[in-house]
Amino acid sequence: MSAHHRMLGAAVVSRLPGAGHSPLALERAPHGLFLLWAAYMGLLVFASVLLWRAGAWHRLVDADPTGLTQVITALFSGCSVWVGRRAWALGEQRRRLDAWMAHGAGSGEAPDWAAEYRRGGGTPGADRGTWLQVLGERAHGPHEMAWWLNGIQLKLGLLGKVIGFSILALQLGSAQSFDPAQASSLLKTLTGGLGIALLTTVTGLTGNILLGLQLMRLDRFADALVADAIASAPPGAISGEAHGAGPTGS
Repeated sequence: MSAHHRMLGAAVVSRLPGAGHSPLALERAPHGLFLLWAAYMGLLVFASVLLWRAGAWHRLVDADPTGLTQVITALFSGCSVWVGRRAWALGEQRRRLDAWMAHGAGSGEAPDWAAEYRRGGGTPGADRGTWLQVLGERAHGPHEMAWWLNGIQLKLGLLGKVIGFSILALQLGSAQSFDPAQASSLLKTLTGGLGIALLTTVTGLTGNILLGLQLMRLDRFADALVADAIASAPPGAISGEAHGAGPTGS
């Protein structure tokens, strides 16, 4: 199992219904993966607007003086935009591959990753295992950094928990005796530290799961793209693949 699948959020996402399945019928439509991502982001934006109208975002910012929740939110937003661009790029590769499989060399489509694999693997004396690795890198390579950033969200949430409980410990340690006159101030400080710990952890875990779901679908789509690219190659171009390393899995 690859490293990113050991993360808590990815482990939860991988067990959601349909998360590990091959591309859905909608995803196989022209730019269907991008449209599915757009619908998903539309739901998240709608939920965010409702939270904003309810004042949840303002309370979240006020309750976290460390700014970690804002960092996690910005990281999630940036990665989600990248997922949309990646979904469009993978959709273009799928469209070109489908056109080639339907019409062959007369499809008139621009060269794609599958065409690069067919040409390189079909060259006499070519190292077909290397070309298979190149195809896998084209399809999956950029996802590794996104998975790493997805894990960073969870780590930032845990960092906020450590900071929050550290504030609790410092305040309790500095209290020489219980003074009823200072009880209100002490309770407010303790509640603030506990709020930091809980809010950052919840924000990091939520962002990790929501972004992990997007990346999981990207990986499954890329898996199917690689499999169809291999199947589209002439028999001579794939005869030596058993001796080469496979593409990066999702």
